[in-house]
Amino acid sequence: PLDGKEGAYTWCKAPRYDGRVVEVGALARQLVAGHPLARDLVATGGGNVLSRVVMRMVEIARVLPEMERWVEALAPGEPYCVVGDMPDEAQGVGLVEAARGSLGHWITVRRGRIHNYQIVAPTTWNFSPRDAAGRPGPLEQALAGLPMGEGKATPAAVQHVVRSFDPCMVCTVH
Repeated sequence: PLDGKEGAYTWCKAPRYDGRVVEVGALARQLVAGHPLARDLVATGGGNVLSRVVMRMVEIARVLPEMERWVEALAPGEPYCVVGDMPDEAQGVGLVEAARGSLGHWITVRRGRIHNYQIVAPTTWNFSPRDAAGRPGPLEQALAGLPMGEGKATPAAVQHVVRSFDPCMVCTVH
């Protein structure tokens, strides 16, 4: 919100974890899981393009053997969705670790209608703007200090940094 507009509402979110800027996605997941390559990459080069892309490839390699088992577990013809009754008053939360990172949905129902619905998608975390304390989000931090100009990084380098966060284009445009 603008200075002097305490509590003002905005469509642009700057999610934080325990007040800290965090990056979500394959690199973050593998660091939390203690993957030695993730730790080595971050220790030597930080959370950079190479670290993010390599950890995405590691996750793909880890999930491929599981995919056949998942397909075999499918039961064609069985219901995949159970439709329940909509309550007149309710609140709900859904949290999941999606391919791009942490995803949360929050809903409030009043008088049988959606009163409020909030989504914090992985792209919201990684592309978040500066927060009220002036802390830049993960993408801005990754771009800050990138050398530009004659003989330096090119616009393609900027694109590599942006794409290393695996942005959801629908979320980015929103």
